[in-house]
Amino acid sequence: MDKLLIQGGARLNGEIRISGAKNSGLPILAATLLAEGPMHVCNLPHLNDITTMLALLRCMGADITIDEKMCVEINACGIEDYTAPYELVKTMRASILVLGPMLARFGEANVSFPGGCAIGSRPVDIHLRGLEAMGAEIEVDQGYIRARSNGRLKGAHFFMDTVTVGGTENLVMAAALAEGRTVLENAAREPEVVDLCDCLVAMGAKISGIGTATLTIDGVESLKGCTYRVMPDRIETGTYLVAAAATGGKVKLKDTRADILEAVILKLEEAGAEITCGEDWIELDMKGKRPKAVNLKTAPYPAFPTDMQAQFTAMNAVAEGVGTVIETIFENRLIQVHELNRMGANIALDGNRAMITGVPKLKAAPVMASDLRASASLVIAGLVAEGDTLVDRIYHIDRGYECIEEKLLMLGANIRRVTAK
Repeated sequence: MDKLLIQGGARLNGEIRISGAKNSGLPILAATLLAEGPMHVCNLPHLNDITTMLALLRCMGADITIDEKMCVEINACGIEDYTAPYELVKTMRASILVLGPMLARFGEANVSFPGGCAIGSRPVDIHLRGLEAMGAEIEVDQGYIRARSNGRLKGAHFFMDTVTVGGTENLVMAAALAEGRTVLENAAREPEVVDLCDCLVAMGAKISGIGTATLTIDGVESLKGCTYRVMPDRIETGTYLVAAAATGGKVKLKDTRADILEAVILKLEEAGAEITCGEDWIELDMKGKRPKAVNLKTAPYPAFPTDMQAQFTAMNAVAEGVGTVIETIFENRLIQVHELNRMGANIALDGNRAMITGVPKLKAAPVMASDLRASASLVIAGLVAEGDTLVDRIYHIDRGYECIEEKLLMLGANIRRVTAK
């Protein structure tokens, strides 16, 4: 099992390119099931979750061609198997996103309950209730969701009592081919949901209210293939910005967007970073200073993203002053605090609230990653720690960060991958 060995103390400095967004690429790959013709999806990151989704589509019968730049041509016209098996679904929660498109296009779907990071309870009941509102018949049998529809799904008015990104994505894709109008209330507004909707519109879907909490979808009889470029990864962008801030460094990130990171950039500026932005780049300069502690509270977009909480917790651990972090989305998502304290951080945990008293330096230690974003926080901690930090179980980080050690090396970090014998 691979590990990352990080010698702390280097100040990050340099330029790197940001990859396409995993959390946008996965639903867009699922949406290719809706197209009556080849789809070309570009700017996909080379990540395990993307590979798993492609394997899932291929095992169901999709014809897939991948070029050297991770541009993928997918033709789902040959789909004959409507089952997403446990062996593939168990490692990736996004597998549930094939449920809506499969049901809408083929009238049948059998999807194993999903896996993914163990960061808290993430039920799929809203996905299922929304599909039932569109006329689907659903039963849960031996760990599988078995869904059927008698002809086309029917448009429906559905209120989601919790904001759910995956639920919104599944229901939008199902509604795109449903008969009549579907209105989704309290929909997620995350940029990745917008990216999926933009892709569906390019395929011929009729969606209004994109980027708002109310999505109106007028179903069409068929969708066509198209070429679509996945948006840049805002969480990868934010992670490298925070890493640079924690080390007092200066970085320029290219092929990304500032307009989808406003809450993160605001907090970095509170921490003392000087940030300048162009159309497709962001530059952060700490001018060698130690960051100032910031307070933050996670909430659905456009508020502060839960996927950036762990990284800011690590930055606060070495900041001047005391910062409070409140996690409101997932109940287990402050789990990285225990490993940070083993590295000399001073973090008091009270339920979903962490009070972080910054210390000048952390001390290296062997640490174990517990989920994707917690892994990123441990890497940041390793960058600012005295000595060599060994981060174990980095298969979590490989699910969400393309070539992380190569990119950090380009920014001047002392990091290398260690492969266990």
